[in-house]
Amino acid sequence: MLINGLDAVDRRILAVLQEHARISNVDLAEQVGISPSPCWRRVKTLEDSGVIAKHVSLVDPAAVGLPVSVFIQVTLERQIETALETFEQTVLARPEVMECYLMTGDSDYLLRVVVADLSAYERFLMDHLTRLNGVASIKSSFALKQVKYGTALPLSDSARA
Repeated sequence: MLINGLDAVDRRILAVLQEHARISNVDLAEQVGISPSPCWRRVKTLEDSGVIAKHVSLVDPAAVGLPVSVFIQVTLERQIETALETFEQTVLARPEVMECYLMTGDSDYLLRVVVADLSAYERFLMDHLTRLNGVASIKSSFALKQVKYGTALPLSDSARA
């Protein structure tokens, strides 16, 4: 993984690719101010080193019938390795879980789940989360409106590691 090895050109490449993943190499090279061959080599290096993890298409959840976003705080009875592993394996297997973070503070995990409606959320909750051994509490918050959603990391020079 290149962290300190990213120069200004690499950062410009990443910034453009985060917004336009399907851009042609020629257009990318033009936008970042280098010729196509070195641009392709830099992109390949960024991919091979894991800086670019993968290329994806972002789909509008409402357009595919998944308009409900739920943020769920889960607290486990005990924070022991087996309980954490069991919880994480269950979450990894659930397609409606978009994000899951092991947290500090009042809860052990924070999940972001997308579902079609409240009935679908109830099924997810009752059929999966509440059936997990070791879950002490579940607190759900429903998103009323998405104010900001981003996928592009802030790669300005001030954000350097």
